[in-house]
Amino acid sequence: MSSKLGYIFIAPALVLAIYFFLTPVIMTGIFSLTNMSTATGITGGSYQITQSTLRNLGDQGFERKILKRIGSESYQVSKSTLLAAKEAEVNPELINELRQNHLGESFKNRRLFERFLKTLDNRPRSTRALKATSPHFSRSLIKERFESKESFNQALKGLGLDLTPEQIIQLNEMSYTGWIWTLENFRKMLTLPETKINLIKIFRSLWFLPRITPSVLYVLLWKWLAWDTGFISAIVSNFGVTPRNWMLDTAANAWVFVILINGFIGASMGMIIFSSAITTIPRQMIYASEVDGASRWQQIRHIILPQIKWPILFVSVYQTLSLLTSFEHILLSTEGGPGTSTEVWALAAYHSALDNYWGNLQYGYGAALALVLVVVGVIMSLLYLRFFRFHELVKPPRID
Repeated sequence: MSSKLGYIFIAPALVLAIYFFLTPVIMTGIFSLTNMSTATGITGGSYQITQSTLRNLGDQGFERKILKRIGSESYQVSKSTLLAAKEAEVNPELINELRQNHLGESFKNRRLFERFLKTLDNRPRSTRALKATSPHFSRSLIKERFESKESFNQALKGLGLDLTPEQIIQLNEMSYTGWIWTLENFRKMLTLPETKINLIKIFRSLWFLPRITPSVLYVLLWKWLAWDTGFISAIVSNFGVTPRNWMLDTAANAWVFVILINGFIGASMGMIIFSSAITTIPRQMIYASEVDGASRWQQIRHIILPQIKWPILFVSVYQTLSLLTSFEHILLSTEGGPGTSTEVWALAAYHSALDNYWGNLQYGYGAALALVLVVVGVIMSLLYLRFFRFHELVKPPRID
């Protein structure tokens, strides 16, 4: 009974999870396998040939003669055209004569059809009436929308075209205005320049992993590398070196690992920002400098570095403040050891105020240590702003 009550209580949460999380995920997967857009809509489409459809077919090598015939306008005496003429209040006697004697006849163009109308007994009596009558008998696939494939194929057959099964399939695919199931979206991701996967993007993604990996997992990987049973010891033991904890055996080794652990995190963010900033530099400036005979170092000094002053300023200030105040990676890796050799100022403030060995938490002393870090951070920031000439960076551009 208690288990059933548990299911009852958890049911609303399950419904919400399915509705707000699982359903959008499933719908995203379904939409990714279609070509849905504002042009196709989300309901069933129809079959319609437009001028752009004909151009696309021509670009794909479709027979030009057939495309010209599909895009041309013909005139037919049929039940649908007679009904359209009747609704437009065309002479009833003319309509009856066409229905009785000429039903099913077709004409290639308007001139031939109007010549034909002039031969009838109930022909239009003026040129204006003739010009007003003929448009009601005009038929072109360009103007028509077909709700089913069968009706569209029947209209193609009515044109008297000698189409192969492959051409019919191609016309059906190109004229369909609704959505279809396709893997084209994934092909685009692999071929378009903005989403194409290449070695540079793979390297950037891998290089950025230290920044986005949770700190505990990231440091745990380094510990696995340095433990006495870790990767380094497993390699060097084959050469007669005694396994040991390479991270904590000496103060020098501890500092090497501290620098590497924090360095990869800072370098990954700097790489993303600097590489993005460099790609925004107009290539014309690089080309012009090459024409003027500038060396690579001159290009870096006089073009690239001045153009990325803002990113350099941001990364410098951010990394300085981050290294001054962050201690979680040192806490997780060495805990300030061996001894207190890697206990930086921020970690000392944490140990004093929140976590010391004797249990006597010194809140005031820890706050004083932290206040020093704030003062040092402000001073360093002001020095950076002065060094990078911040007042010049924010000046409005001069208009010649």
